Amino acid sequence: MTSIALYHCIEEEQPFAEQWAADHGIHVACFPFELHEDTLHTIEGFDGVSYKQRSAPSNRPDFYQRLSAYGIKQIALRSAGYDTIDLMEAARNNIRVTNVPSYSPSAVAELTLSHIMRLIRHVPQFDDRAKRHDFSVYGLISREISELTIGIIGVGRIGSTVARIFHALGATVLGNDIAPNHELDDMLTWVSKDELLARADVVTMHTYLDATTRHLMDAHRFAQMKPTAYFVNNSRGGVVDTPALIDALNNHEIAGAAIDVLEGEATLFGNKLDADAPIDNPYYNALHAMDNVVITPHIAFFTDIAVKNMVWQSLDDALALITGGSSPHEIAPYDNQSHNS
Repeated sequence: MTSIALYHCIEEEQPFAEQWAADHGIHVACFPFELHEDTLHTIEGFDGVSYKQRSAPSNRPDFYQRLSAYGIKQIALRSAGYDTIDLMEAARNNIRVTNVPSYSPSAVAELTLSHIMRLIRHVPQFDDRAKRHDFSVYGLISREISELTIGIIGVGRIGSTVARIFHALGATVLGNDIAPNHELDDMLTWVSKDELLARADVVTMHTYLDATTRHLMDAHRFAQMKPTAYFVNNSRGGVVDTPALIDALNNHEIAGAAIDVLEGEATLFGNKLDADAPIDNPYYNALHAMDNVVITPHIAFFTDIAVKNMVWQSLDDALALITGGSSPHEIAPYDNQSHNS
């Protein structure tokens, strides 16, 4: 029987994996751990791989060669992002890579709405006051969404869904993308990054991560924003120069931030840590200490619809490739790792 290994399979994914396996007559093994050097041997005997990684499987250049030696010819990611994969090394070893580019744009867009609402209504500050039995409202008057200009960097499937939501709520929407979709012209205005940063009351990131977008938001970009503006990142942690974000907040260059992703999050988000032990991530510690920052632990994808789609599409792609077929989600190899050198 054809068999597929599902790595970093969490409890909520398992029922969807089991249902897919029963429907297709395929053996699917759900492993709770990620695919790394110390778990590579577990791939023996499997025909295909599906994984959702928080970090690259290995820093060794021969990892994909050894994966291929086990007979693996594909990796089906259960995510839109693919920065954990060295596409060139995979291709050199005849390993094809697929992702899930559109598991649920609404899932991420709805969390973006939630983050922005928390920021503009000063919910973190009111929560902090309430903990001190201070229920006053002074100094924290809010603006309404219809007054705001929302700037979206990266207007693909998710970014366009964000645009539709805020257009429907009466906001002015600005968009910036390397390939503007002019079908959205009735709900947003396409502008340069410089103009977007200068005009927006909220800047929200919905771009991919590769060598061209790493630290796209740096000190120079934050300095272009209005001091009353908010910053939201629900895409990838690496698109933000995190020390620059922390400095911008400390120096009151921006009014606040909400993040669902963070540089160095692999040892933090998705893990249950000792409540009495210090957190070994200086970025998180600095941001968590601020009452104008919202942090969620990489949960934008975590809805029932999104998780089902991620599992099923990933397994569909894995089966297609290991049986000699093709997938529209296959990623053409290019050097997506040069920023790591």
